[in-house]
Amino acid sequence: MTKSKNTIKLNPLQILILGYLLVTICGAILLSLPVSSSKATGQPFIDAMFLATSGISTSGLTVIDIGKDYSIFGQIVLMCIFQIGGIGYMTFVIFTSYMLGIKFSITTSIIAKESIATDSFNMLGKFFKNVLLYTMIFEFAGAVVLTAFWMKEFDLLHAAYLGIFHSVSAFCTAGFSTFSNNFMSYSTSTTLNMSINIISIIGGLGFFVLIDLYNLVYKKSKNIYPRKLTVHSKMVILVTGIVMLSGAIIIFLSEKWPVEMQVSERIMVSFFQSISASTTDGFNSIDIGAMSTTGLTMLMFLMFVGASPGSTGGGMKTTTLATLFIAVKSYLQGKKEVNIIGKEIPQKSVLKALVVFSIFVLILLIDMLVLSYTEDVSYIRILFETVSALGNTGLSTGITSNLSFVGKIVLILTMFIGRVGPLTLGIALLKKHDPALYRYPQEDIFIG
Repeated sequence: MTKSKNTIKLNPLQILILGYLLVTICGAILLSLPVSSSKATGQPFIDAMFLATSGISTSGLTVIDIGKDYSIFGQIVLMCIFQIGGIGYMTFVIFTSYMLGIKFSITTSIIAKESIATDSFNMLGKFFKNVLLYTMIFEFAGAVVLTAFWMKEFDLLHAAYLGIFHSVSAFCTAGFSTFSNNFMSYSTSTTLNMSINIISIIGGLGFFVLIDLYNLVYKKSKNIYPRKLTVHSKMVILVTGIVMLSGAIIIFLSEKWPVEMQVSERIMVSFFQSISASTTDGFNSIDIGAMSTTGLTMLMFLMFVGASPGSTGGGMKTTTLATLFIAVKSYLQGKKEVNIIGKEIPQKSVLKALVVFSIFVLILLIDMLVLSYTEDVSYIRILFETVSALGNTGLSTGITSNLSFVGKIVLILTMFIGRVGPLTLGIALLKKHDPALYRYPQEDIFIG
C-alpha cells in the first residue's frame, strides 16, 4: 500500500510552534470555563485566548483583573500556563524522558535543540534537568522570602499562595499579579523590590549563563583549570548591567517624583522599573500611564532589547544588541572582522542578529499601521503596548482592557510571535530552498 503524496510532513520547528499553540488553546479553554471565573460566569473566549497567549509568552498583558475576576482555579491554571511558557514545554518532555530512561527520537532531539536555540545535541537531557532544578530552587527560595514578607498582612495560607504565585511569575518574567495595582502599594518596600528584582534578573540572564556561573564556582572550589566564563556569559552579564543601569538613570532623571518621596525611594523605583522592562518581567511599582514621554521611550527600548538567550524572558535579546553594536562599529572602522573580548563573532551570527532586528522592526511597523487605525488612543500608548507585546514584557499604559476585537487579535499574534521567536517562525513558515546550482553575475548598487 503506497503512502499518499498529499501527506503533510512537519519539520521540527513547525512541531515546536504547534506545541505552543496547542498549550495556548487548551489553556484558553480552561480559562473560559465558569469554574475559572470568580463569579462563575466564564469569560469571552477571545479574552481567555488573550490571557492564555499572554501566559504562554510570559507577557503579562491582561484584559481583566487577575485577582478579582479569576477564581483560585483560574489563577492556578494561568500560573501553570506561564510556568510552561517560561521554561518551555519541551523541558518537561525531555526531563520526563531523561528520568524514566526513555531514549527520545532524533526528531524530538531536534525540537528540543531548537527550543533552546542551540546547535548542540550532546547534553540535552542534562541541560533540561538543570533547567528544572534551577527553576525549582530559585522559585522556592523566592516563594519563601515573599511568603515571610506577606505574612505581615495575610494569614499563612494566603501569604504562601501569594509568595508562590509571584515568585513563579517573577522567575518566568511573566509579570502577572493578583493585586489590582500590581506592586504600586509596595513601591517603597525594600524587601519586595529586592526579592522581585533578584528573581527576575536570574530568570532573565538565561540558563546558559546560570550553568556557566555554577561551573565556574564549582571549578574554583575544586581548584580545577581552566575556569573562566564563556564569551556568551561575559557578554550577557556586561550588556545586562549596562542596559539596566542606563535605564534606571534615565527614569530617575526624567520622572516628576512626588515631593514626599525620598531620593533613596526614587532610586529604588527607577531600578525596579528598569529591571522590570529589561528582564521583561512586566511588574510595575508606579503608574506607567503617568510616566513622562522620556521615561516611556526608555522603557520601550529596554523592552525591545529584552532579556538574554535561553532565559525565561523575551525581547530581541541582549546578545543581539551587542552583536549589532560591535558590527556597526567594526564596519565604520573599516574592519572585516567583528571581535569582542578577544574572540571573533562568526559572520552567520552577525547576519542572524541583523535579521532578528529587522523582523522585530517590521512586525512593529505592521502592528502600528493596524492598531493606529483600530484604536482611538495616542500613538505613543499604542507603540508602547505593541513593543510590550512583542517583547513579551506586559507593561502597559492602561489601554489593554479597552482594546477592540481586532486590537486583541493583533496583540495575541504579536505575543505569540514574540514567544516562539520571529526568526523561528519565519524559518518554520518559509520553504527551505536547496543549494543553488548556479549564481547570477554581480552588479553593485548604491546604499546609504
